[in-house]
Parts: sequence; structure tokens; C-alpha cells
Amino acid sequence: MSSPAADVVRLLTVRGETLAVAESLTGGLVAAEITGVPGASKAFRGSVTAYATELKAQLLGVDAALLERRGAVDPQVAAQMAAGVRKALGADWGIATTGVAGPDEQDEQPVGTVFVAVEGPCGPDFGTVGGGKVSLLRLNGDRAEIRMESVRSVLALLLQQLASEQTENERAQDTEQNGGF
Repeated sequence: MSSPAADVVRLLTVRGETLAVAESLTGGLVAAEITGVPGASKAFRGSVTAYATELKAQLLGVDAALLERRGAVDPQVAAQMAAGVRKALGADWGIATTGVAGPDEQDEQPVGTVFVAVEGPCGPDFGTVGGGKVSLLRLNGDRAEIRMESVRSVLALLLQQLASEQTENERAQDTEQNGGF
């Protein structure tokens, strides 16, 4: 039985695409999950753990005014983190996690509020959310459970986007082969 991380590595390797990870509440757990897969170096470019809010702006290009206004636990912040790590590390795909693992609320968000994001090559350029997706999670459990579910969720979101893009490409090829019909 394969894991979501193994599926990600396999799909990206077959496609000749790469991945970069931006993490906050998961603190490197997503990167550890991916690098635990044999052959991950064929697809994994690297990661940035921007735990401190100001590092999200400094290292990942997240809009500092957005961070000031909304805080780090925000869907736009997650989207910008994914786009920023993709650009900074020169990857085809960027994924990101930001949220509240506890024990206390943050940015007026309750414990268990998490945003996971994916930014991929189908967007017109690195800075847009057009090629990406953000999901809001409302998780229960202790700190460790929230963090591990965030890892599983961001990998599942990436797999969903990869599958969606694959289906769109297959439809386009089928249309071309049938004379545009």
C-alpha cells in the first residue's frame, strides 16, 4: 500500500515535474513526509519553514500588508505562500500549510483552523491563484493530530490537483486526435 507522499513523488517523477513546500504550523513535517519516500530527489526541490509571520513576507513574498491586516491564518496567505515557494525554489508545483495547531488561538482563529494551498503550472504566472486551490480545514484533536492531519490534507489536495490536470490534458489530447470534436 502506498502513501500519499509516495503517490505524489511517483506522479511528479513520471510527469517530469517538481515540487516545493512552504510550511508554517507543520514545521517541516510535509517535507519530512516527502523526503521519506525513496527517489524523492527526482521531484522534490526543497522547502521553506516560515514559522514566524514576518518570514512569510521576507522569504515567500507574502504581501506584508495582508499579513498585517488579516494575520498568517488566512486563505490568501496560504495561496501566496504556495505561489511564493514555487517561484523561490523554481518548482512546477508549490504547496503550503498555515494555521493554528494550539494550544491557543492565533489571529482570532480557533485552534484547528488550517489553510492548505496548492499552486501549479496551470496558472498564467507564478503570482496568481488561477493555477491553484486553497482549502479550509476545521480540525479536531491535539496539536500533534492537527499537524499530521494538515500534512495528509495538503498532500491529498496536491494529488487532487494533479489528477484534475491529468484529466484535462487527456480530454484536450482526445479532442485534438478527433479533429477538434
